[in-house]
Amino acid sequence: MKHPPKARGPRPGSIARVEGLSYGDLDEHFGYVLRRAQLAGFEAFHRATERLDITPARYTALTIVGANPGLTQSALGTALGTARSGAMMVVNWMEKRGLVERRNRPDDARSWGLYLTGRGETKLRDLNRRVRANDAAFAARLKPRERQTLRKLLGKLCG
Repeated sequence: MKHPPKARGPRPGSIARVEGLSYGDLDEHFGYVLRRAQLAGFEAFHRATERLDITPARYTALTIVGANPGLTQSALGTALGTARSGAMMVVNWMEKRGLVERRNRPDDARSWGLYLTGRGETKLRDLNRRVRANDAAFAARLKPRERQTLRKLLGKLCG
């Protein structure tokens, strides 16, 4: 017999504040504030994708493969900022679920190109719909102009 899902509190590493606890000058450190914002964003992502067996990294990989048919596993790893073994693990995960397939590349028989399957395209459309809706609700705390400015400023920090 299945048990109903338990209500969960904040995830480990969550941004929840402990009432009455001093955080010193942490809120003055960009890295700390960015990390809190990242965790809040991940919480929003997880709310949108509960029970879908997807993580932000897997969603990113699926999106990048969908936008770049024929992409090599090495290029995917570079885009994800992960080691070759990490890229292989996420590709194996996607392939095992029928979301991605490896095909011979016509320009290089020594490497494989990654392509979304029909199931992968359907899954990505569903994920995009869920993530966009939840992302909009998450970002609604900011005015449209503030969101635009924040994206631009964060882009500058990324390099």
